[in-house]
Parts: sequence; structure tokens; C-alpha cells
Amino acid sequence: MRFPACSLSRGTLCALSLSAAALLACGTSPALATAPSQTAQAPGFYRMALGDFVVTALYDGYVDLDPTILSGASAQDIQALLASMFVPFDPGMQTAVNGYVVQNGKQVVLVDTGAGPCLGPTAGGLADNLRAAGFQPEQVDAVLLTHLHPDHACGLLTAEGTTLFPNADVYAARAEADFWLSATVAAQAPADVQAFFKMSRDSAAPYQAAGRFLTYQPDDTLLPGVQAVPTPGHTPGHTSYLFTSGRQSLLVWGDIVHSHAVQFARPEVAIEFDVDSAQAVASRKKVFADAARNQLWIAGAHLPFPGLGHVRADGQGYAWVPAEYAPLRQHPAKP
Repeated sequence: MRFPACSLSRGTLCALSLSAAALLACGTSPALATAPSQTAQAPGFYRMALGDFVVTALYDGYVDLDPTILSGASAQDIQALLASMFVPFDPGMQTAVNGYVVQNGKQVVLVDTGAGPCLGPTAGGLADNLRAAGFQPEQVDAVLLTHLHPDHACGLLTAEGTTLFPNADVYAARAEADFWLSATVAAQAPADVQAFFKMSRDSAAPYQAAGRFLTYQPDDTLLPGVQAVPTPGHTPGHTSYLFTSGRQSLLVWGDIVHSHAVQFARPEVAIEFDVDSAQAVASRKKVFADAARNQLWIAGAHLPFPGLGHVRADGQGYAWVPAEYAPLRQHPAKP
């Protein structure tokens, strides 16, 4: 085989072409290394600045929820809303479980602790992601619980049932503790929710024994820069937490939303886990209106990770505007 002559001005390119041609002429090709399939996900944490605070979202994992546990709209409407957001129905709606660390310069505050050992292998990763984010559980000064459901409170414990946050005071609304930690209330509950009461009691017990489980009333002052905002309905003492630094505010709202695809567009849609569905719907509508009007940052326990963003009005309903991935930096003050 004869190859075309190369000009000096194109010598490098021609040499590469000749090398490839020679290999083909010999019936061979360059050896390519076979890369192993990579399946590990990046550690689940994300940071943003809030005034002088630093907020770190922590991914605990996910649970698959059956869409039929949503009520307040027809099954066809719910399926259409899920499909419009490309949310699969099988094996269920993949629903994130998130927690949030807020550093105020003096304390490390954790809002909700994830599922710990309670809900199986798809959840319970918050402690590992806390460490990946640069924190040790011993450094957490305070844990604020939005409520005492297992996907928020079971992460208080290690797999061995001991305190994961030995130096933290744990805060819960008094109405929440009076409900979930009461043996009398538990005895009157339906059999299919008895396990939830036991998990709540087990999660709180070591902190109660150490004098570190503290309850509060709605008007009590908890920590600098944070306000407890009662948002009852999902549970009797369900509480959101408003963090404020300068002109920036973040509402960590717990379980105001379980399905972002459905409940922003249709706030009247409730979920089977609500203790009082009508009250939960009323709380959601009020929080949506306040968040949209005041342009609050939102952190949601069951919004797609990192669950940070804003709520905006959208026709008769609302829409979720997720935070854009960005370096840690100060966000401009609201006009």
C-alpha cells in the first residue's frame, strides 16, 4: 500500500494519520482498557449560605410510597400529575428523606435525623453523610425534631440502640411528645400504627434518661436565630423551624409536602399518614402562601435532594423552584 506524501506544514497531523492507517493496514486496532462499571453515588450532602449561617443538606435515603395513599383528588388526576413530572408509580413514588445542619457560628444544629435503623436498607444514611460532610455526631449541639415519625426521629440512635448524638439536646414540641411518647395514647391507637409509637418511644428514651430530651411550647425561645413555627395536622405537634440571619430566612418545614409532583399543584391533597388531614391541608396552604409571599428559602424533608429552593404561586396552586447547584457563597439580599 502506498501512502500519500506529507507536507512539512502538516507533518504532525499526517504522522498521526499514517500511524492509524498503518495499524488498520495490519488488521490491528489500538488496545482499549476495559473500565469497570461504576455504581457508587457521590456522598449525599450539599451546602448553601444563609446570611452568616451555613446550611448543609444531608441525604438519608428514600422510601417508595404507594400513590394510593394520597387522597383529595381522583386517582386519574394524581397519576396525571405524577406522569407530568416523570415520577414512576412502580414500585412506588421514590420519596427522599432529608435532614439539615445549620451552623450559626456558635452551634451545630441538626433538624431531623433520618430513619436510622428503622425503615430498611434504602434509608438510614444520614449519619454517614453527616461524617462525609465533615461533621462528627459528637459535634452536634442541638437536634430539632419537626415531629416524631420514624423517618425523622429514629436516626437519633445507633444501630445498637445507643445515642448517636451524645452531646446534643433534643427538642420536640410538647404536643408532639405528649402524643407519640404517651403509653395511654398508644394503647388507644389502631393496631397497624402501634409500631410507630414504639419507635418514637425507643428513639427518645436514651435522651430522656440523660436529661437531654426537651419539650417546648409554641412561644418558647429555643436557640439564637431560630423560631419554632407550629404547622400541625400531619402530626399533632408538627413544627417547622424558621432560621433567620440578616435579611435571609430559611423555613425547614418537615412534612408539609410528601409528593412534590402532586401537592404543590394541588395543596388539598392529603396523605394517609396525616393524623388530621384537614388540619394538615390548612397548614400546607398557609405555609405555601407565606413562603411565596415572603420569598423564603425552603428545606423539605421529602423534596428531591437537596430539598432546598423556593415556592412560587402558579395559577390556582403553587410550583416548586429547586435551588441551582452552586459554590458556597452569600446569596444577594432580597430587594
